[in-house]
Amino acid sequence: MSAGKSTYDVDPGRGYILFAGTMLALVGCINMLYGIAAIADSNFYVGGIKYVFGDLHLWGWVLTIAGAAQIAASFGVFMETEWGRWLGIAAASVNILVEFVAISSHPFVSIIALFVDVTIIWGLLTYGGRDRYSLAG
Repeated sequence: MSAGKSTYDVDPGRGYILFAGTMLALVGCINMLYGIAAIADSNFYVGGIKYVFGDLHLWGWVLTIAGAAQIAASFGVFMETEWGRWLGIAAASVNILVEFVAISSHPFVSIIALFVDVTIIWGLLTYGGRDRYSLAG
């Protein structure tokens, strides 16, 4: 019995693309919730704290805009578009900077988020393009 053409679709980067899109959507939702809480003067944040980059409202707008960009990037990554790939890389890079700024308030979460962002960037740079099918051999 000879082996016919395989019906198995080889896509070496599928797991990284799914991970990147899912994590971008999750982090985007979290950042939007934190941003809206900061804009609305919620009791979630401690009052009277001085920020290096302005006040709590500015920080809230930065988080809300970054979260919206991350959610948009996740849709682009799931649709396998080039703009989604590059927006995802940019959004994860911006989130690295945001986590560096917020590392003093929640260090464990920030360090985990840094590793997730690096994995997103690596996955999208390595497997995010439409030519990733040529990597299968």
